[in-house]
Amino acid sequence: MDQGLESNKMKKRATFYLIISAFLWSLGGVFIKLIDWHPIAIAGTRSGISALFIWAYVKKPQFNWSKAQILGAISYATTVISFVVANKMTTSANAILLQYTAPIYVAIFGIFLVKERTSKVDWLTIFAVIVGMVLFFIGDLDTRNMWGNFWAIISGISFAGVALSLRMQKDGSPVESVILGNILAFIISLPFMFQTAPMGNSWIGLVLMGTIQLGFPYILYSKAIKSVSALEATLIPVLEPIVNPIWTFLFVGEVPKKGAIIGGAIVIIAITARSLYMVHYEKTHAIEETQ
Repeated sequence: MDQGLESNKMKKRATFYLIISAFLWSLGGVFIKLIDWHPIAIAGTRSGISALFIWAYVKKPQFNWSKAQILGAISYATTVISFVVANKMTTSANAILLQYTAPIYVAIFGIFLVKERTSKVDWLTIFAVIVGMVLFFIGDLDTRNMWGNFWAIISGISFAGVALSLRMQKDGSPVESVILGNILAFIISLPFMFQTAPMGNSWIGLVLMGTIQLGFPYILYSKAIKSVSALEATLIPVLEPIVNPIWTFLFVGEVPKKGAIIGGAIVIIAITARSLYMVHYEKTHAIEETQ
């Protein structure tokens, strides 16, 4: 019984870490306004700073070059770069919505890669989240700019790859994949960094993005994924784009549309309901096993 309750406690902590990660990731839209530079150069520099920040936290990273570690690094770098390219070629709404189709890919491939089955409750939650996201961005979606949409889909697939590959390392240390992924993203972005130089004030935004907005939340994410399923690791972060309008309202005074409020409420309710259901189910299941 103690073991089951301890597992339940760890899961609650992991869920809290994922929520904090989503909130910190959502600050990207605020910080990026401080930076006047090429988007890929911003992404690469942010990743470089993040790699140093996480490395300093870990102190002695364990690079074992396993398939899961390498897959995680490639998936991470692909997510960072493809999302920036998607934002450049299509609307932000398209880029965000298509990136957060990641839970669908996790639900499909999770059984093969991490032996985690998707239940009816999971599929219902995914459906509710997608409906909520569509309502959230209704009016901003664009069916044109197919290349931009293509890169946004790639970012969704690769984000699923991040969750799955980090989950594959649940018995080890997943954070090294994030360090390697940040280094890879930095290297890929190097050509764009030398075209122009960021202004002095831009470096403040870059440092904040590399540490508070990317580095610290991925430390939490790497800890959390050891105690939650890969699906939960992609569902709960969907809160990120939902929180964005809150920051915009607080710092810019822009009032969210009704569709955004309704869609955001659906997403939050769906994720919260599933999380509470899973906590109750696992707690009950743990007690039954001891009887």
